[in-house]
Amino acid sequence: MSEALRELTEVALVCTRCRLAETRTQVVFGVGDPAADLMFVGEAPGFNEDQQGEPFVGAAGQLLNRLLSEIGLSREDVYIANVIKCRPPGNRDPLPDEIDCCKGYLRAQIGLIDPNVVATLGNFATKLLLRTETGITRLRGRSYPWWQGRLLVPTYHPAAALRSPNSLIPEMQNDFQLISRALETPRVRPPAVEKASEQMNLFT
Repeated sequence: MSEALRELTEVALVCTRCRLAETRTQVVFGVGDPAADLMFVGEAPGFNEDQQGEPFVGAAGQLLNRLLSEIGLSREDVYIANVIKCRPPGNRDPLPDEIDCCKGYLRAQIGLIDPNVVATLGNFATKLLLRTETGITRLRGRSYPWWQGRLLVPTYHPAAALRSPNSLIPEMQNDFQLISRALETPRVRPPAVEKASEQMNLFT
């Protein structure tokens, strides 16, 4: 699986499917354990990520590292990716057609890494993966049965929590405790035929 993930990364690194290829410094594909039980999905690279080619390396990344350490994990234990692999200019929100162009990479990442738990960071990832227009404030605080027997746990984006640390960071800490419990929940995988059908329908 790690070889297949490397091949997918090589394809993504030269991707020109959308306008973001014209303004990026580099593609920010993903980082971490290619066989992780826990995968985080954020929104899009920011300035630091675009410069270094790795997701969540700035202040938001430091908060993510702290929250992981509080449940006994590190970056090396998980896999981290974004919905969008290239930085939108000025850190603007991703546009719908940019998400459509990029979501196939995320679908493939999830399939290859095969995590038991997916944690979405913020509105864009949560709405895409849960196929909902409901905001993160209403969705966080619980786990959701998801694709191929996985659990999905939504929480705030670390950058949003840094803007309101007194209110959102304690809630994120609670969500990370929920993530820890979700990792202890046995995964019930669907039959092979159902699994193949779900592969085609993931956030399409």
